Amino acid sequence: MLEEGAHWPPGSDQLFGIDEMAQKYRCGGLNPALGKPAVAFVEAKCVGGGSEINSGLYHRTPDAVLEQWRQDYEVQGVSPKEMEPHFAACETAVSVCRTPGLTPLASRKLEEGANHLGWRAMEIPRWVRYDGAPGPDGYPSGTRQSMTRTFVPRATAAGCRLAPRVRAQRIEKTSGGWKVHVKGEAGAGVIRANAVFVCAGAVQTPAILRHSGFSRNIGDSLAMHPTVKVVARFDEEVNYAQLGVPVHQVKEFSPRMSFGCSISSPPYLALAMADHPDYEGEVRRWPQMAVYYAMITGPAVGRIRSLPGCDDPLIRYSLGPADWRDLATGLRRLCKLLLAAGARELYPSIRGAPRICSEEDLIRIPATLPPERTSVMTIHLFSSCPMGESRRRCAVDSYGRVHEAQGLFVNDASLICTAPGVNPQGTVMALARRNALHFLGRD
Repeated sequence: MLEEGAHWPPGSDQLFGIDEMAQKYRCGGLNPALGKPAVAFVEAKCVGGGSEINSGLYHRTPDAVLEQWRQDYEVQGVSPKEMEPHFAACETAVSVCRTPGLTPLASRKLEEGANHLGWRAMEIPRWVRYDGAPGPDGYPSGTRQSMTRTFVPRATAAGCRLAPRVRAQRIEKTSGGWKVHVKGEAGAGVIRANAVFVCAGAVQTPAILRHSGFSRNIGDSLAMHPTVKVVARFDEEVNYAQLGVPVHQVKEFSPRMSFGCSISSPPYLALAMADHPDYEGEVRRWPQMAVYYAMITGPAVGRIRSLPGCDDPLIRYSLGPADWRDLATGLRRLCKLLLAAGARELYPSIRGAPRICSEEDLIRIPATLPPERTSVMTIHLFSSCPMGESRRRCAVDSYGRVHEAQGLFVNDASLICTAPGVNPQGTVMALARRNALHFLGRD
């Protein structure tokens, strides 16, 4: 198993702290998909991948989404009945569960606002072992069951050779299999293999494949969940240093849009308040503040292209008029919900926008968000190598094999055909297990 990033042992840094950004995020988290505006996104670069930096919120793929993939992309083996054992096995392996006791107060604010408005809210399970003392709001602390705590140790115990700080640059077909050209701290080299699984994420996987001469439907359909944020200040303290990520989401308007509570540590709060320089001093009240988001299912319109002489690819992604209207609607609804939950001040991610202190102020949010002033980000990227039997639109077959390339597979978020409208890690794990068993002839 090759990994460009380092192998950081579990607990090597503070969760969602500055050191974690520097150690485990590609480019320290400063990645742009170029467009109007540029969309900031986050990629992991460490052993364990995105599971080491994300929130651990877990969803199964909605049945309607699986059916859409079956019909539109001709994907085989993805009915809810066929996917059930893969979801169940992964849930057991990473201890997916709900909170045993009180949920975080910042999270309960979402639920409180939704109940006041008659909207549907729910607690989302996480892959966490709740084994610590409760925080100030009664929320029990726990240990996230990321890949370096679960599947990676299992793999190395079974004989897997782990090679961190080694970058796969390109893949070459040979008469007997494949050669992977790599570069690490010891220099350049070649690894020979009968079969290769490319699992570098929705950006780096198509970049490697295109750099290796594979281009048909590869890197032409990047999708994401475009997200805008709001910083909310309450009278009571809703935040503390070990809070982690709250667990409620509002699904009243899903799948098109969802609301949730984001990472709210002081560094992330400071970043979120950068759109409001006149109020940056408010971050001193960080225990009373939390970051919330409105997320939409964006179109699969992104393009990923390798550039000669550059390690990282060029990513382009643009939102259309309907997307900007949906983001505006989502932002307005989110602000209404937070006001119903008792928020005193709201700071939306629109540069220079006035703060919102009452429902009458919601008129200040335009019907279509201004692209030149709106900060859009995402942590969910997929669909850059969609799977299925439709050669017209798919890069790989239903089980991840690159079309017309025996022994070359994709097995990560790139496979996901369309934006699922939910956190994608559960989908990625279940598909990876399904595809691995198919490769071994055990499905």
